[in-house]
Amino acid sequence: MAKSDLGRLLGLAGDVRVDFIDAPALHANPLGDPAVRPLAVYMPPGFDPGGSKRYGVVYVLHGYTGDVAALVSARPWETNVLQWADRLIADGSLPPVLLALVDGNTRLGGSQYVDSMHNGAYATYVVRDAVGHVDAAYPTIAHEGGRAVVGKSSGGFGALHLVMTRPGTFCAFASHSGDTNFRGLYIPEFPRTQRLLERHGGVAAFVAAFEAKPKRSNDDMHAMMMLGQAAAYSPRAAERFAFDLPFDLETGELRHDVLARWLAFDPVEMCPFKRAELSRLRLRYVDCGRRDEYGLDLGARMFVSRVRAMGLDVRHEEFDDDHRGIGYRYAVSLPSLARVLEVG
Repeated sequence: MAKSDLGRLLGLAGDVRVDFIDAPALHANPLGDPAVRPLAVYMPPGFDPGGSKRYGVVYVLHGYTGDVAALVSARPWETNVLQWADRLIADGSLPPVLLALVDGNTRLGGSQYVDSMHNGAYATYVVRDAVGHVDAAYPTIAHEGGRAVVGKSSGGFGALHLVMTRPGTFCAFASHSGDTNFRGLYIPEFPRTQRLLERHGGVAAFVAAFEAKPKRSNDDMHAMMMLGQAAAYSPRAAERFAFDLPFDLETGELRHDVLARWLAFDPVEMCPFKRAELSRLRLRYVDCGRRDEYGLDLGARMFVSRVRAMGLDVRHEEFDDDHRGIGYRYAVSLPSLARVLEVG
């Protein structure tokens, strides 16, 4: 096969193809986001689509504000996940596998990879539509033992969420700085979100102003992130911006009933009820930088502690860094995941 232009541009010894898949799970979503999504698939050197060899697949989930284009982008002195896989296969650290880069973006910046009547059924989209396409179009090991999932930040949360709520799809996960401990992660963001929404006159007006700006402030981005979480965790109806916020828009007082709906998604809160789902996994991998701006290193410690209390092993690592620019951690997670996948 002739190498793709993108594969040449990224300097890959292997190659990458971008497929566009129609995802029924995202049809007619209230935000009007596209149901046809890009899915980038990395193929290692020597890949023969017509050969007898079957490949394990590592599914890669991007973080909040990310998409497939961001995952495949390249900058000087930086290495994206495709380039990491290519480099690790070349030096023998990573067994040859496919990588499938999934797009979970929404108008509000991200889906958290959960099913939501407001956003669309993004968990279903990953495990049914994306996985189904890859298994149909590529020579994969098309069952649980041939698949793993990895993500960073919201993608790390997505990896945790999918293995705990959709058992039988993946045999292993890795979460890099994944969203955990929602009390510590989200509640500190509520006051500045309330102030911005009040200043703009509500959610719809804020979103319109946000989208019209040529440049968004840090406060703008964090407020939009809170709206994205509300759309995922506390949707009210299948209508645009019909979601409940976990604080009163006028006073800022916590709405404990809505917060409880958010906490039901928190991996720290969920994991004690998911022993059966977690026990079937061949690898449970969690890491985070010790200087993470959102305190996710502590959330990771909480999650790991609770899983270990159930008698399950977790590979847990901390490193000296913050939340951003940690793509180099793929050099640890990708080989670890690939080694537990079945060989075809």
